[in-house]
Amino acid sequence: MRTLTTKGAATRQRIVEGAAETIRERGVMDTTLDDVRARTRTSKSQLFHYFPGGKEELLLAVARFEADRVLADQQPYLGELTSWAAWRAWRDRVVERYREQGRQCPLNVVMSQVGHSTPGAQAVVTELMLRWEAEIAAGVRHMQAAGEIDPGIDPVRAAAALLAGIQGGVLLHLSTGRLTHLEAALDMGIRHLRESASRLSPPYDAGA
Repeated sequence: MRTLTTKGAATRQRIVEGAAETIRERGVMDTTLDDVRARTRTSKSQLFHYFPGGKEELLLAVARFEADRVLADQQPYLGELTSWAAWRAWRDRVVERYREQGRQCPLNVVMSQVGHSTPGAQAVVTELMLRWEAEIAAGVRHMQAAGEIDPGIDPVRAAAALLAGIQGGVLLHLSTGRLTHLEAALDMGIRHLRESASRLSPPYDAGA
């Protein structure tokens, strides 16, 4: 993407946010470029100036915006996994986010229209998962340094396992409307990490 002026970047962001809100309200199939132009008060030439690829390019930008929201909605908890209380607060925030969202996932809706197998869509999902995984892994490393998690555990693999559980729980939530699988994945994943340090303690010696 070409470099934009500060004003141009602000205008482009306003269009993306307006498109995202319209899609959340009306759905991606019923949202037209005219709807976006009306909501954001932009002309046709202005919209195509920032999105020369038309609706497909705009949808990809909306997908990136929605991906950013996935992580932003978990803050500050995701970035502060420095105690078990903080991990619990993050767990509760993740569950609450998907409870508030309901069975309609804005990111999934947009991605289904863009096409999950396209290079642009794959890049959006890959970046989201890598950033999410890195935040969780940083929390694991902090707890290892504090002696709360077994130092032998690979932080990246632990984060990947937790993230896989979250994604599976979210998928089942979208299919069934139930959050029990998401809650179980988070609870069991965090419990595994929490109990790992206790397994390091030497057995109690009654004669000591």
